[in-house]
Amino acid sequence: MVRVGLLSDTHNHLEKSIFPYFEQCDEIWHAGDIGTLKIADQLSKLKPFRAVYGNIDGAEIRTAYPKVQRFKCEEVDVLMTHIGGYPERYNAEVKTVFASNPPQLFVCGHSHILKVMFDKKYNFLHINPGAAGLEGFHKIKTLVRFTIEKSILKDLEVIELGFR
Repeated sequence: MVRVGLLSDTHNHLEKSIFPYFEQCDEIWHAGDIGTLKIADQLSKLKPFRAVYGNIDGAEIRTAYPKVQRFKCEEVDVLMTHIGGYPERYNAEVKTVFASNPPQLFVCGHSHILKVMFDKKYNFLHINPGAAGLEGFHKIKTLVRFTIEKSILKDLEVIELGFR
C-alpha cells in the first residue's frame, strides 16, 4: 500500500502549511512547473519524490526531471506529464500514447484547475491536482492525496491550502 501526496504548479512557492499533509504519505509526486531545484530538494527530503518538468521550468529542472514519467506504483500503471489536457481534449502527444498503451492512472498539471475524472474511452482515472503555488488564475491552492493498494486507487482527498 502506497499513500501518495500529489501537487503541481508550485511556481517556486512552497509554503510550510503543505508539509504536514505529506507526513502520512509514502511518496510525493509533482506534476510540473516546480520552479527551482530548491523546491524539489525540499520535497525530496521529506519523502521519495517523483516529478516531471513543466513549461516554466528551466534547464536545471529539465536536467533533473523528465517531461514524462511512466512507472508502476503497486500494480497501477501511471503516466505523469505536465501538459496533458482532459478527456475529449487531450493534447496530441498523450493521445498517441493512450491509443496504443493507455495507463491506469493519468496525472497532469498545467491548467491550475483541480479535476479528478474517469475517462471511459481509455478506461483510466485522470487526476490534475490543481495548483499549489501563487502564480496563475486559480483562487484556491490545492493538492491531492490518495492511496494505491495493489491495483486499487482509494481514499482520495482534495486538500485546500487557502487563497493564493
